[in-house]
Amino acid sequence: MRKPESKTKAMRFAIAIMAAGKGTRLKSKRPKVLHAIGGKPLVEHVIRAAAQVVPAKDIVTIIGHEADMVRKAVEHTGVRFVLQAEQRGTGHAIQCAKEALQGYDHILVLSGDVPLIRPETIAQLRDFHLQQKASMTILTAVPDDPAGYGRVIRRTKSKPDVKAIVEQKALSSAQNKTEREINSGIYAFAATDLWANIGRLTTDNAHKEYYLTDLAAMLVKAKKRVVAVKAQSDIEVLGANTLAELVALDADLRMNKCRQLMAAGVTIFKPETCTIDAEVEIGADTVLEPCVQITGKTSIGEDCRVRSFSVIHNSRLANGVMVRPGCILDEATVGGGAILGPYAHLRPGSEIGEGAHVGNFVETKKTRMGKGSKANHLTYLGDAEIGAGVNVGAGTITCNYDGVNKHLTVIEDGAFIGSDSTLVAPVRIGKGAYVGAGSCITDDVPADALAIGRARQAVKEGWVKARKSKGSSQ
Repeated sequence: MRKPESKTKAMRFAIAIMAAGKGTRLKSKRPKVLHAIGGKPLVEHVIRAAAQVVPAKDIVTIIGHEADMVRKAVEHTGVRFVLQAEQRGTGHAIQCAKEALQGYDHILVLSGDVPLIRPETIAQLRDFHLQQKASMTILTAVPDDPAGYGRVIRRTKSKPDVKAIVEQKALSSAQNKTEREINSGIYAFAATDLWANIGRLTTDNAHKEYYLTDLAAMLVKAKKRVVAVKAQSDIEVLGANTLAELVALDADLRMNKCRQLMAAGVTIFKPETCTIDAEVEIGADTVLEPCVQITGKTSIGEDCRVRSFSVIHNSRLANGVMVRPGCILDEATVGGGAILGPYAHLRPGSEIGEGAHVGNFVETKKTRMGKGSKANHLTYLGDAEIGAGVNVGAGTITCNYDGVNKHLTVIEDGAFIGSDSTLVAPVRIGKGAYVGAGSCITDDVPADALAIGRARQAVKEGWVKARKSKGSSQ
């Protein structure tokens, strides 16, 4: 017998993803499959798993409720879309996708609200389906609590052949106690048998819908082979029908992410308190303290430390970066050995150079800070280009907005900006120049020059005594 892997090369497989439902039990205006866990919509998790088994062009996502919104959210994945304009059940969804699925030998059907499905499990279903030469293969699981799920009744416990799928409401008292293997709603079909029988589905049920599950009984009656294979983990086939279930899946996904990172050499203290999205990458010997959030497509290098209560989104940190407590980074880039915070805020477009310091309550936006430069205290740097070795004193502000347009401030290498300075853009501070503390700078400062832009101090000796004397005589 040839190995299943070699057979899959000869057979054309498509994957259909059910993503048309409303999800009324979520009590939300948002489409069910666009609710997110691990930083991505439910359906995108399913698409990404499927795309590791077949090319994206062989994945058909069936959309219906808020179809345009769903399409826009995941069209970047490269999958194809089919519209189920009227949602009349899972069987009806596949009928709507029949034209798009023509020419394939086998069809895998996945649910768009089962985000923890692994590509290995999809491949397991595909290979078992081929090995058994089945017309229909059902992916099953045996959860601790099977309530609410239809049960798969096998002909014998030791063999894969299925006798029937019995919905929860139709279970006898004895079956409800003894039959614990659930139908996950994930299937593989031989295309010939699927198309020969799907038109025979009826709406003879309480919801008046066409159900794919009914195909199992049809195919068994027609002497076709219907089999079942268990997923290795029941959690990966569970859907999100309520917000409580959604949050539980999110917790499972994030804990798995933490375990993967720790297995790769990342230290995570109290991982149950950390929020780390699925696509985050972190290098070995980096340490994450409790209560950090790292989201989006953030990448963090080796030997970094992210201290508690910091939030990092869609940012890139090189090796050896220290993020002190309470920092916020959003679409920022940080060079190796830089030190941030505590309570620094790097807004989009911030590029912090190697060995630079961005300290207590410093905010940057669309600012490039060169190697070894420092802004350690209470400063706003917006729309600025700051060279290497610059020292920016406490309380400095780049006044970048005139009420209509944003303007650029340039501070060249080695410049020294005294505390409480106001740099009114557009303005350039030359290489090695000094700006005296408390200055308001409105004109360019040449290299190696000293600029002082403040009112001249006046001292009136004895003024206080005279004032008090005058006041007591009245």
